[in-house]
Amino acid sequence: MEKKANVIVFDLDYTLWPFWVDTHLLEEGYELGVASRTSEIKGAKQLLDLFGWKKYFKYVEIFPGSKVTHFLNIQKSSQADYKDMIFFDDETRNIMDVGKLGVHAILVRDGVTRQVIKSALQSFGK
Repeated sequence: MEKKANVIVFDLDYTLWPFWVDTHLLEEGYELGVASRTSEIKGAKQLLDLFGWKKYFKYVEIFPGSKVTHFLNIQKSSQADYKDMIFFDDETRNIMDVGKLGVHAILVRDGVTRQVIKSALQSFGK
């Protein structure tokens, strides 16, 4: 049987925007989260609201600092092991830091697309 992630987390800037959340991920039973180091916390949360995406994200970690702290919080809230998480980000340092926790971390070059998610889920399953 193929291994399945429990939690899928997205960075915001240059990763998720302007990607629309695919409700198919929720139908498949994934819990979604965001982890952003932006200092523009209020603006980021307003954008999530404006896009109507707030309802899709169970875990919202938006504050400056290390993504490791974001993931400590997500792990605590979700009770999921790091090895059962997938993370998308456009910055190599975040991918390296979070990857060291055991999270399946995917470097995103031109934002998240359906194909990027599909191949991440496939590579995670192997």
